[in-house]
Amino acid sequence: MRYLPHTEADRRAMLAAIGVSSIDALFRDVPPGARLAGPIDLSLHMGEIEVERAIGAMADKNRHAGQMASFLGAGAYRHHVPSAVDHLIQRGEFLTSYTPYQPEVAQGTLQYLFEFQTQIALITGMEVANASMYDGATSCVEAVMMANRVTRRKKAILAGGLHPHYREVVETYGRYGGFTVAAGNPDPNGKEDLAKLIDGETSCVVVQNPSVFGHVRDLSALAAATAKAGALLIVVVTEIVSLGLVTPPGAMGADIVACEGQSLGNALNYGGPYVGLLATREKFVRQMPGRLIGETVDVDGKRGWVLTLSTREQHIRREKATSNICTNSGLCALAFTIHLSLLGEAGFTGLAQLNHARAVQLADKLGAVKGASVVNDSFFNEFTLRLKRPAAAVVDCLVHKGVLGGVPGGRLWPDRPELADLLLVATTETNSEVDMDLFARALAEVL
Repeated sequence: MRYLPHTEADRRAMLAAIGVSSIDALFRDVPPGARLAGPIDLSLHMGEIEVERAIGAMADKNRHAGQMASFLGAGAYRHHVPSAVDHLIQRGEFLTSYTPYQPEVAQGTLQYLFEFQTQIALITGMEVANASMYDGATSCVEAVMMANRVTRRKKAILAGGLHPHYREVVETYGRYGGFTVAAGNPDPNGKEDLAKLIDGETSCVVVQNPSVFGHVRDLSALAAATAKAGALLIVVVTEIVSLGLVTPPGAMGADIVACEGQSLGNALNYGGPYVGLLATREKFVRQMPGRLIGETVDVDGKRGWVLTLSTREQHIRREKATSNICTNSGLCALAFTIHLSLLGEAGFTGLAQLNHARAVQLADKLGAVKGASVVNDSFFNEFTLRLKRPAAAVVDCLVHKGVLGGVPGGRLWPDRPELADLLLVATTETNSEVDMDLFARALAEVL
């Protein structure tokens, strides 16, 4: 084979060294029924231009958010990303930089991560933030495990309004990490009472704001009840732009905030890579997972930055580590930082106001369609519709009318038929009034 340098003699020598008679014998533990009988039906040789044409033809079968009026959300949002963001992150010193274990050669990387941390602490209303996580879901479960360490308890209560994908990640970690999970039922009306579920074994309560159904809530009373029980309140934010308008979690009493930062600087990218955010109170900093960049001075008194409260060994010696996450979404974090810096405080607030105004406008239009009603009494840029027929079928019909109409409840909660008539609808600054009118007309026709 073109890219494998070993000769037949090389292969025989290696097989003899490990005491195996043939290549096939290496796979004897794989059941015969799980093995391919022969090569898969793909061309063995194809030129570069032919590969581009073949893959392009496959890609053309998809409908993506940039091709038509898109109102998809549910944790992944389409926002306008200034062209300066992609231009700047592709500079060689950013695109090819390695883990900043040696601060003397990584001051640029450490500085932008320090600025990133500062931005996250400011918009979440918290005292300290780390230098990014993988994504929102893993940031959420890292927050739960952090709460377990702080409280020395092992029971997490998850709100029914938490995104089901986040819930599944927490449950998976809990199954193998030795902690229990008590999850509320998804309530599209957002009326669940989480305080009554807290007991002496509870390490944390995890609530999303805005919720997966779009509800925006004041969490101050829940924060007080959680603190009274000696547990921590974890607030999850999947739409980071909401923090330009909604009261930040820190101001409502959150102990840990876990967010998905994709909305700023990062395109949808078919699900990744994204950037997880995590912020907390300073008193919990030694239990915070991931990296923390600190400001210092060198021997000449010049300002500089270092990794702090962490060593490389912490990421290698698993049994002694605070967390086993040992890398971060550095380039995505830089894109986030550049985008937010370009917006500035007034621009960030203005973007949030625009998103909310567009959502109010769309909710009025769709709520007036016969057979559709808005469930929410509050929302930011995403709300839930209840339709007179299953939402999945409606979404399929809307695609043929040039509209990606949202995420059906049956896709997020396939085991709950009572939610099948729900449609999660999101709108951002990328949706024009023409798009919204098209959606309203198409929905009326389909229903």
